[in-house]
Amino acid sequence: MNLPVLKAADFASDQDVRWCPGCGDYSILAQMKKVLPELGVPREKTVFISGIGCSSRFPYYMNTYGMHSIHGRAPTFATGLKSTRPDLMVWVITGDGDALSIGGNHFIHCLRRNLDINIVLFNNRIYGLTKGQYSPTSTEGQVTKSTPMGSIDHPLHPLSVALAAEATFVARSIDAHVKHLGETLKRAAEHKGTSLVEVYQNCNVFNDGAMAYAQERKQRAENVVELEHGKPLIFGTNNDKAVRLVGNHLEVVNVADVPADDLLIHDEKEMNPSIQMMLARMRYPEMPEPIGVLRAVEGVATYNEQINDQVTLAKQKKGEGDLQALFNSGDTWEVA
Repeated sequence: MNLPVLKAADFASDQDVRWCPGCGDYSILAQMKKVLPELGVPREKTVFISGIGCSSRFPYYMNTYGMHSIHGRAPTFATGLKSTRPDLMVWVITGDGDALSIGGNHFIHCLRRNLDINIVLFNNRIYGLTKGQYSPTSTEGQVTKSTPMGSIDHPLHPLSVALAAEATFVARSIDAHVKHLGETLKRAAEHKGTSLVEVYQNCNVFNDGAMAYAQERKQRAENVVELEHGKPLIFGTNNDKAVRLVGNHLEVVNVADVPADDLLIHDEKEMNPSIQMMLARMRYPEMPEPIGVLRAVEGVATYNEQINDQVTLAKQKKGEGDLQALFNSGDTWEVA
């Protein structure tokens, strides 16, 4: 039987997209719809789960199964779904506030468990849905409606959090770099285990231009380094700059001034996340910020596989079980 060939339009729902005109979310939605047909997974086997925030309207706009859940808890819903239905491709759509504030605990434990799902974290460094308060990723000194004298919080950095939890796939892309974004989403989907893709997403209403150094084509070449496995970290308008490891820190050098052997070669498959963590800590303006896949390690058991193996083993030892018998076992009582 020949299965229908899906196109991007087949993944678009009949709902009006209700983001602000010019929002970076439109780009992420468009690239997701372009990538999904390439994966060959039927729409009825695809699920998008979100929490609360501007990004969390995403499931409404996908012609797949979906769930708009509660604030910060999308990873918990995804854990239950993937554990009971491992045949599904599950995506969690979240934002910097949803994932790193109220949902921080769930986010970290999902990463460390290596559940076979994909997490896309829209990072605009602001609370957009509630109209412009500072978020866990807002920069120090940032003036917002809730920090009129400037934020005094040290920001969280999603890639550093993920690497500290030893997530098996950690990547970053940019809403305006559409080709790179599509390629990164596809790689995340193909990874077995928890994949995290942080997307720099411009909120043109409440934090416009916050990441222009990375998003704008004219500035990007000097401020961003695109990671490629097995290749040196070279960047710059003329590809004349590079990154090398000196002792326990990274530094920028001119390519013409150092031997090629001095340049840092990216290894996304290294199990020890130490150098990957150093890459995650490269921050503008002192250093170019990395985009692409920082870490992609294979062979780590997934949570959903292990829990289902335990269920199978329990059935072999004790039988299928009887829920009604369980309810009536042990100490029971009647309420008059």
